[in-house]
Amino acid sequence: MRFRSSSLSSMLGITRKKKRIKRQMGIYNNPLWKAAHAVPNAERRFKRRVGYYSGPMKWLRWFNRMTR
Repeated sequence: MRFRSSSLSSMLGITRKKKRIKRQMGIYNNPLWKAAHAVPNAERRFKRRVGYYSGPMKWLRWFNRMTR
């Protein structure tokens, strides 16, 4: 299992506060922001729809990593 240790900002709650402020300011509703993130969001939706993040698929990807 892969594990990435949390950054200091995350542990102190700074990241969450920054995101909350940006949401309140409406930065994520900005058309430019939406356009810049359209492709990654569509890819993630597609993967979710086809089951890429399901339990069996996660296990299969883990198994493939371990048998390389």
